[in-house]
Amino acid sequence: MTPTATLSIVATPIGNLEDITLRALRTLKECDVIYAEDTRVISKLLARYEIQKPLQRLDAATEATKADEIIGRLCAGEHVVYVSDAGTPGVSDPGQRLVAAVRSCIAAGEAGREIHIEAIPGASALTALISIAGLETTGFTFLGFLPHKKGRQTALKRIAESELPVVLYESPHRILKLLEEAAECGLSRAIVGRELTKLHEEVVSGAPAELRDYFEATPEHVRGEFVVLLVP
Repeated sequence: MTPTATLSIVATPIGNLEDITLRALRTLKECDVIYAEDTRVISKLLARYEIQKPLQRLDAATEATKADEIIGRLCAGEHVVYVSDAGTPGVSDPGQRLVAAVRSCIAAGEAGREIHIEAIPGASALTALISIAGLETTGFTFLGFLPHKKGRQTALKRIAESELPVVLYESPHRILKLLEEAAECGLSRAIVGRELTKLHEEVVSGAPAELRDYFEATPEHVRGEFVVLLVP
């Protein structure tokens, strides 16, 4: 029987390099090649755990073309790993188009061998914030990054009308704008996680207008990666 080729989608730490699973480390050690959103970022993790593997870049701009290259490797029987800069690939990160292309190849029977796609779960800013938010709810909506311009107001209206809390990712360049928009939409509460798992981790909660005033008054805190939970 022809050996199975494997595409492993591996979650990596969102800040603290200790937040890596034993399974993820074993997968990184056993694979033939690692494709990464940024090879410089994954190199820090690999150096920490003394892992040496061939590295190739696959970011949002090269995902479509690199997908064909990875399919070629899988057809040759290789074990390929894909990692994004932090967290789980495909969740507001590259990876979805790669997996879709590989699945299309499998469905069309073009590989000439069995190909296995596996998820190696791990750290996530989304679930990290939910776990410490203290919400009494059985569900929430995750929207990733809101559009910068077109469609943004429509998305905010949907959030204001939602019956469930909504989780977003936001950059430091737009966090003040998001909190101001949340206040204008009449949202009652926001929980903001900044730099989760990192040295300067911070979680603050309150009315959106209050949090906007807080971050505006402390510009040194308007840095890093933000995950925001909005409560209608």
